Amino acid sequence: MQFELTKEYISELKDCLQGDLTADLLHEVNQLHPADIADISDELTPEEVVLLYKCLDDEVATDVLIELEEDVREKLLRNLSPKEIAESFIDNMDSDDAADIMAELSDEKKDEVISAITDSDLASDIVDLLHYPEDSAGGLMAKELIKVRINWTLIQCLREMRKQAEDIEDVYTIYVIDNQSKLVGTLSLKKLLLAPTGATVKDLYFDEVRSVKAYEKSDEIASIMEKYDLVVLPVVDELNRLIGRITIDDVVDVIKEEAEKDYQMASGLSESVDSTDSVRVLTRARLPWLLVGLLGGIFGALVINQYEDTLQIYPEMALFIPLIAAMGGNVGVQSSAIIVQGLANNSLGFDNLFQRLGKELLVALVNGLVCSVLILGYTLLYKDNNALAATVSVALVLVIAFAGLFGTFVPLMLDKYKIDPALATGPFITTMNDIVGLFIYFGIGHFMYIWLS
Repeated sequence: MQFELTKEYISELKDCLQGDLTADLLHEVNQLHPADIADISDELTPEEVVLLYKCLDDEVATDVLIELEEDVREKLLRNLSPKEIAESFIDNMDSDDAADIMAELSDEKKDEVISAITDSDLASDIVDLLHYPEDSAGGLMAKELIKVRINWTLIQCLREMRKQAEDIEDVYTIYVIDNQSKLVGTLSLKKLLLAPTGATVKDLYFDEVRSVKAYEKSDEIASIMEKYDLVVLPVVDELNRLIGRITIDDVVDVIKEEAEKDYQMASGLSESVDSTDSVRVLTRARLPWLLVGLLGGIFGALVINQYEDTLQIYPEMALFIPLIAAMGGNVGVQSSAIIVQGLANNSLGFDNLFQRLGKELLVALVNGLVCSVLILGYTLLYKDNNALAATVSVALVLVIAFAGLFGTFVPLMLDKYKIDPALATGPFITTMNDIVGLFIYFGIGHFMYIWLS
């Protein structure tokens, strides 16, 4: 039965936490899925969260900690001693999750927690992982894995696998290494079970295996795993020695974070923020692109001012200024969004620039002609002004064509120079198309009114 979080349940739990948790309620909470307990924690005060977690089984508490939102987890860890963090959480975690938690602590508290870890091998693995950048393969990988040597017999292989499997929750792949610990292939469980007793690993393993270097970027890792439908990816050092493995759950988190970042950048946010952040942080993230928009608005006003005399003679042109600006901005954002998506999944590149521009120009012209015909009919029907109708319809085609090309070209250029192409979407594209669109509109209008008058 699916758990339903209600106000009544939270209220009852709060009352129990202020006194003592009943045995029934304690058992019920421990039986919930870690994600559900994490949702409950979001509704509690930091003090209540600490009380709740001290009532959970260590393994349950560990799983819940990983599921928590970063700000809630930070508040919880702040109220726990280094010894409590080490014994209740870190000792029960895989090395990658433990390293992620440790990275959120202050340097002083981090050292104290490491000193309190009872498993020396785990402590060593965590220290090793903390040296890698967060957005690298080393920062994502876990040290726990099953590896066998290529010259082992079947009996040796099974004996060593049993030992290694004690520290691993899920076994995805068995890796084969040589005497120098270099990765040479993988071993199938099916082949292992069906093999004759006298077989060796060399007789059974697959020598084709995909791997990544420890300093490979996380977005590249996500692309590799998506492209080849991998659930786990081994990590090697510069000498091709096996040092860890990355599982699909870690990559899903990367994909989610990248999508959130791109969405925020496209929306005009200069950094990753959340609704729970302070006013100062939210203002800092939003203000830069608002200032860009403000500057663009000033330039747009200057363009209109440049054609003030034209507007005085033909005031009806002012009616369609919002239309021209809006259509240019919308088309530009559409084009850039498609390009950014293509760059994200590695289906596009600067090499096919002219092919992309040509295709986008064709699409823009088709869309522009359809919109142009519609606005031409409307203007002739309701305004009975041939010059105005011609101006709006022609300008609309040109504005849409320019916006499509601009929205395609800019992200590709940014990607070529190693700048996040998501910067191209949102306020930047919209602002530039507004300014250029106004120039096109008034320039076409000046010509049309002279020609058709």
